[in-house]
Amino acid sequence: MPYEIDKTDAEWRAELTPQEYHVLREAGTERPGVGEYTDTRTVGVYSCRACGNELFSSQTKFDSHCGWPSYYSPLAEERVEYIVDTTLGMRRVEVRCAKCGSHLGHVFEGEGYATPTDQRYCINSISLKLRPADE
Repeated sequence: MPYEIDKTDAEWRAELTPQEYHVLREAGTERPGVGEYTDTRTVGVYSCRACGNELFSSQTKFDSHCGWPSYYSPLAEERVEYIVDTTLGMRRVEVRCAKCGSHLGHVFEGEGYATPTDQRYCINSISLKLRPADE
């Protein structure tokens, strides 16, 4: 799929740290409980660390206790794309930035969280950049 922001691997490697590149461009995962935004309560908007596309609001962030930041919906459906992921011997739905194709995490449904959508967007902190509302 062509993306609005289309860069070569060399360009991405030059702009991202090795850890950011691994998660954002190679669909890696950061370890649970270590992410910068796992437990933050700061009011603001979370954007794609690779391209700045605004993806999630702190208003939809909730405590899932899964080890990664969790949201019950993106700011708008067209800001993310969904890809069926059958790695690790299971069926999951990968969430990517619709502007640059960077890997963000996965979305899960039917887990019983008391959220308006019954969804958990389990997103790697390293995939995001928070812009606090007071800036």
